[in-house]
Amino acid sequence: MKITAQKLSRPLNHLLLTATNTGSKTCMLPPYPAARFGEAQSVPPVAEATKPQSLTGVAPGESGYAGVLLSAGDGSGENGYETNTLTIPFEDGSIATVALPAGGVYVDTALTVTYWQTDVDAALGF
Repeated sequence: MKITAQKLSRPLNHLLLTATNTGSKTCMLPPYPAARFGEAQSVPPVAEATKPQSLTGVAPGESGYAGVLLSAGDGSGENGYETNTLTIPFEDGSIATVALPAGGVYVDTALTVTYWQTDVDAALGF
């Protein structure tokens, strides 16, 4: 599984995570990415409204998607910081190190992730 992160111009302060199956068998993604930005001690909450009816399976060569709200657009988030690192652990004990956009990203207490989805629009619809 290869995970990439793409900063989006719209919606504002969002990142799109793409998990592409580079193997030869269908892989089941965990319910949502337990994303760890920088030295964060906890994982961000998940947007419950994005919960699919079942786990997202990704066939070889296919991708799953998750959205990340990085920070509050109105400045209401607290304890913000810049980071250049993102790691995402998997249930088998492996940890993906995900390259962030050049210059890193700013996160604050508004940080939220979606469940993994098979559709980009569903991943960003929160």
